[in-house]
This record gives sequence, structure tokens and C-alpha cells, in this order.
Amino acid sequence: MIDNKHTPKIILALMAVAVVLCLLAAVFYDSLVTMLGDSAINMEYETELFDTSEIISINIIMDEDDWNTMLDNAISEEYYVCDVIVNGQRFYNVAIRPKGNTSLSSIAMDPDTDRFSLKLEFDHFVEGQTCFGLDKLILNNNFADATNMKEAIIYDMYQFLDADASLYNYASVSLNGEYRGVYLALEGVEESFMLRNYGTQDGELYKPESMGIGGGDSDGAPGDMPDMGDFDPSDMPDGMPDFGGDGGPGGGGPGGFPGGGPGGMTDGMPEDMPEDMQDFGGGGADLNYTDDDLDSYSTIWEGEITGTGSIDHRRVVTALQHISEGDDIEEYLDVDNILKYMAVHTFAVNMDSLTGIMAHNYYLYEYNGQLNLIPWDYNLSFGGMSMDSATDMINSAIDTPYQGTDFFDYLLENEEYSKIYHSYLQQLVDEYVYGGRFDEVYNRIRNQIDSLVETDPTAFYTYDEYVTAADMLYDVIRLRADSISGQLDGTIPSTDEGQREDSSNLIDGSSIDLDAMGTFDMGFGND
Repeated sequence: MIDNKHTPKIILALMAVAVVLCLLAAVFYDSLVTMLGDSAINMEYETELFDTSEIISINIIMDEDDWNTMLDNAISEEYYVCDVIVNGQRFYNVAIRPKGNTSLSSIAMDPDTDRFSLKLEFDHFVEGQTCFGLDKLILNNNFADATNMKEAIIYDMYQFLDADASLYNYASVSLNGEYRGVYLALEGVEESFMLRNYGTQDGELYKPESMGIGGGDSDGAPGDMPDMGDFDPSDMPDGMPDFGGDGGPGGGGPGGFPGGGPGGMTDGMPEDMPEDMQDFGGGGADLNYTDDDLDSYSTIWEGEITGTGSIDHRRVVTALQHISEGDDIEEYLDVDNILKYMAVHTFAVNMDSLTGIMAHNYYLYEYNGQLNLIPWDYNLSFGGMSMDSATDMINSAIDTPYQGTDFFDYLLENEEYSKIYHSYLQQLVDEYVYGGRFDEVYNRIRNQIDSLVETDPTAFYTYDEYVTAADMLYDVIRLRADSISGQLDGTIPSTDEGQREDSSNLIDGSSIDLDAMGTFDMGFGND
């Protein structure tokens, strides 16, 4: 037993040690996080919301006049207040608004639908409020995706490779108890996401948007659409790519684009095009290093999610320079996660992204000078941009997938990193598709949403169109895996140039109708 006369001294000593340890933890927090590998933190919402064995039930409690006013003024993306019952638990004073880029404007101009994607912010009006720990919940409307499944399957691929990406699930959404439709629920890429994935909220987050068609503020509000004037496709200047051509090997690239593919569009852009339409990837959204001037990367800064300043911006530009030169690349780039991103993104053939010409639909994360990419928006994957024939899309070359940016060039050209990238593609083919995970996920989703789609009062497509599209998506993913397998073993050329020179072994996609799976013909993307 401790002598009573020494007890106060021992207590004081223990308190002093505790204080010192707390101070050391605060001072060396960043170093500890780095040493521990930016350890992820388990969040309650991972199981409460995103256990995909059971879909989410969401009932929005909102004055119907307010709801209609919000929809009538959707283009402004202003927040309104509502209560939300999620899986039986009520959350009060939640912020809600429509979200999107061209999907939002397209729906706003369409008198036959008001099915907007929605963003729920639990901490907007009530500081610190979350939904089982989640600050932002996205409800995607499956715009231009007759399958209702493209995004879910691709996010599942990211989870399969343990890449940094949003959690997903389906949600049955009601308004004041009345069923409004089945949506794809996604974990918003904001503070909760950073805490779950990186164990810290100290990193900086950006959502760059090219062409001024979205982003631009911390809430992702849209910018100005390009001035199309009295646009008539027949008046397009000579040299403008044919968005509807067959293209492909031997045909000037998919969709008739110069430069061997949609990503090469900017190289062939005629000089007399309107300035707004030439600015694909401008302001640094394509992540190409150009110079040391921070103003050259204004599109990145305008898309900030976290509050940032010039010191933060300088770290990004420094990293872009080193990445472009292949210099100390692992210090400036989360290489392994980026290689996983590249593998899934390449599999998905998503031209509404860094793969294509718009240079958007991704998040840029920076922590201690190291960059990372977080995927976003895959409803137009697998030919949804109407830019390819099915055969072109299915055989999209795995070693020249990013023609609108140089950001990935060093990784593709480096033998060690290219080998790892190929190994992740091989894993998607052998384990995900051929190994049964894809069939399991596909069948689960069909069992969960078939009846919800059939009774969906706001759906963009009929139930029969959905069934046809979903069946076709299954075939597309199997055929895409076949092509990637052939490209990896050398029986199919893995570059655009190689496929133009020899198209004899390409996987035949003539049985696939891309339009049946849902397409978006404007060519600018969704959200």
C-alpha cells in the first residue's frame, strides 16, 4: 500500500506526465499520423448506412410548398430546411438542395421531369450534427443511366481494391411518406470522408471543374455554361471532331476525335471555336504542370472544398512539378492509391472525366505536400458519352487511357509502376469479374432494386428499358474484362496506336447497343 504522505506527489507527477504526453501528441500529430500510415478511422455510418446487404430507407419531411419552390429554383442550388428519417431515425433541420452540373440544367429545362440529384448536409444548419457520423449524404438520380447500376458497380470495384473512394448503397427515397424513387446513396467527399480514410481532417480538398460548367465554390455550385448562342451543329467549324462517328482503330480514334481518341480533342480544336468551348481542362484542371505561377491553376483553387490559401496552393504546384518530372514521385504522390484509381477508372471507360476532354469529376486531395485523387461521377461510364462504338469502348486501350492529361504519364512509362497498375487490372479481371465478385454484386443489386425501379414514379426510363439496359451492362462488363485480359497477355494491342495498326483480335462488341444503356449527347458531362 502506498504511503499516504506520498500520494499527492504521485498524483501530481502522473498529471504532469499526462499533460506532457498530450502536448507531445499535439505537437507531433502530423508526424504520428504519417508514421502510422494515415490510419483510417472506423465510422458508425459504414455499417448503419453503407452495409449493402440492405438498402437505406430515407423519408424527407418537408413542407410541400418549400419542396416545389426548391425544385422550381433548382438551378440556384440554394439550401432549404427539412427533417430526414433515415432507417427509422429522425434528424432535424437538415439542409437539402438539388445538385449537379449539366444534369441539373438539363432537368431544369425539361418539363417532363423534376428528378434532381440531392445533397443532404446534416451539419449545415446545426453545427456538428451528423447522420451516424456522416456530414454529407449524396442521393444520385441515375441520370442518363438506364441500367441504374453503373456507378454502384464501379464504386464496388474501388472497394474491392481498397482504394480511397466513397462508400455506396441504394436508397428508397420518399417525400412525406410518399415514394419518390430509388437513388444511389454516396458518402459525400468532405470532412467525414477524410476522417474515415485518412484519420485526419487536416488535408486540403479540391474539386476542379473545367470549362466553368460546375464547381467554383465550396458547395460545388455551378459556374457559367459556355455561350452557345444560336448553336447549330451544321455550323460547326471545319476540324471539329465528330461526336457521333465510329472512329476506333483505323478511324482517327474513338468518336472521330483527332489525336487517336477523345482525350486528344484539344490538339485538333479549330482556332475559330468560341473561347468558352476551347477551354477544356483550363486553369490546371487537367493537372498538367505548366509553370510556377499560381494563377495558372485557378480552376483548382476555385474548386476548393476546404479553406485554402497561397501556401496550400504552392504545395500543390510543387507536387505537380515533381510528378511531371518523375522526381521523388512517392513523396509527392500517393502512388499505390493512384495506381488503383487508374485500374478501376481505365476499366470503366469514363470519358466524362480526366480520361476525356473535360478534365473534371474527381477530387484532388493534398496532405503534407502529397497528392491523391478521389473518384467521382460514373453514370456515363461504358460508352455513356455517345463517343464510341461498342467495339471501341470495350477495347479501350489500357496503356493509353489518359489522353487529356499528362498527369499519369510517368506512372504509365515507369516499368515498376506500370507492372503494379497491370496487376490491379489483372486482379479486377481474374478475381472481380471471373472470380465471382461481379456476379454476386450484380445479382444482389438486381434483387434489391428491380421492384423499386418498376414502381419508381420519377424514373427516367421504363421498367422494360431498365431490364434491357441492366442485362446489357452485364455483357459489357464481361466483354470489357475479356479485352483487358487480352491486352495484358499481349494478344490484343494495349495502345491506341497498336489497335489502329492491328485490330484483328479486338473483342467484338457488335451485339452491344450503347444507347440502350443510357447516353448523354451534349458532351459536357453530368456532375
